[in-house]
Amino acid sequence: MTREFTCIVCPNGCEIRTEIKAGEDGKDEICSIDGALCSRGEVYVKQELTDPRRSIATSVLVKGGVLPIASVRLTSPIPKDRILDAVAEIKKCSLTAPVASGTVVIENILGYDSDVIVTKEVPACEG
Repeated sequence: MTREFTCIVCPNGCEIRTEIKAGEDGKDEICSIDGALCSRGEVYVKQELTDPRRSIATSVLVKGGVLPIASVRLTSPIPKDRILDAVAEIKKCSLTAPVASGTVVIENILGYDSDVIVTKEVPACEG
């Protein structure tokens, strides 16, 4: 079976074709990978086939800030099938201004080695 991927690791956006066959243990085996302009594309495809991961960016509410929300992101990707669980946990959070960029909102979200951090400073309202 042939599967096609568009690599998202670097700006090249390589169109990568992969030949896969069913292994005796029920898991897919990679026969060939074609079209990657760099080695990162091959690593990406192998990960996508065995343990797809994603990073997310969203926001949390800020009380008393010049902005009502602060943007946040994960420090490293988590399993793709846990993204909605992570978003649900993040949505439970709120911060009080002032909020500094780099502030850790949630450590080791869902037990993974990935923190939720603030990516935009939100000063407190004056007055």
